[in-house]
Amino acid sequence: MKIAYCTPSIQYSSGMERVVLLKANYFAEEFGYDVYIITTDDRDQKTYFPLSPKVKWIQLNINFNELFREPILKRVWIYFWKQRIHKKRLKKVLCEIKPDVAISLLFREVRIITSIKDGSRKMGEFHFSKKAYPDPEMHEKSPFIKRVLNNVMRRLLVYHLKKLDRFVVLTQQDSRQWSDTVKRITSIPNPISFFPDQVSDCRSRKVIAVGRYCRQKGYDILFEAWKIVSEKHPDWLLQIYGVGDKKSYQSLVDSLGITKSCILESVIPNIDEKYRESSIHVLSSRIEGFGMVILEAMACGLPVVSFDCECGPNEIIKNGEDGFIVEFGNIHELSEKIIYLIENEEFRIQMGQQARKNVERFKIEHVAQQWKNLFESICSL
Repeated sequence: MKIAYCTPSIQYSSGMERVVLLKANYFAEEFGYDVYIITTDDRDQKTYFPLSPKVKWIQLNINFNELFREPILKRVWIYFWKQRIHKKRLKKVLCEIKPDVAISLLFREVRIITSIKDGSRKMGEFHFSKKAYPDPEMHEKSPFIKRVLNNVMRRLLVYHLKKLDRFVVLTQQDSRQWSDTVKRITSIPNPISFFPDQVSDCRSRKVIAVGRYCRQKGYDILFEAWKIVSEKHPDWLLQIYGVGDKKSYQSLVDSLGITKSCILESVIPNIDEKYRESSIHVLSSRIEGFGMVILEAMACGLPVVSFDCECGPNEIIKNGEDGFIVEFGNIHELSEKIIYLIENEEFRIQMGQQARKNVERFKIEHVAQQWKNLFESICSL
């Protein structure tokens, strides 16, 4: 089997890149697949996450990220010029490789690969949820023009998705949301990125949250809940790890009077160590594509308290068994569940142990087999 992934970059620390490299490495090393990763925006041979020597990395050197340095009008002209170059170079590479399956991970490649006659089956792999695309920060108060542009982009995406041999999303919930417009759709979850031998004993007085500092992650709501928790249990600490500008969030923490018990940290490569140093994981997101941090926390033996946001948490967490699912936006319920786990140590430990067992179904060998079955299925059509 010959697989070609088409994606902007594999040099950054995003969850999508981690998952793509994890699967590509496994396909090449365990299944013996001939795997290619074709990128547009990488300039050298360095990746943030490990890349197997058996996986071939082809850089098209289009560099769409250069657009953001240009004025808006010039940016539009350069974008269409780069699009033409992208299509030409990608077509040349795919026709030379002749993969069995070509996979696009973003809208940009989806618009191109379906028009390339290289003999491959065309697939789209989506790491967002339908409601989060194309802008996960969009909400009711977004400017009118922004909402219109988002709707136009979503309609264009659907137009191209219908041309694919298969469209793969991360959750059954998201699959149902797409099913009214896209028929050839399958849901396959992300695999756990790590499954450490050592896990948390769930006895430390620490709660952890992981994710970018942005509105989507709902930290403003979490801070309100944590204020309630910290007033009852001032000896417990909430630590948040993520990328982005922390200034406005730190100001909110200070205004709520929780500065000593709520610490805003930067992203670190060895996040599994921080999970193991904690006793509870909390997810306060307004929306998710899946919720990789939930898998990571559970793999490290932590119970999870999560909002019932779209999409992912309610397909990962077994409510009351390995974590708690609470009504989205319900600050008091979120704080109550955290407090319950704080005050019931033995139950917290048991729930963490169960989380570790339940999350094994997301190990790479199980998820990879679903992909193998899908590849063989569409190639036999």
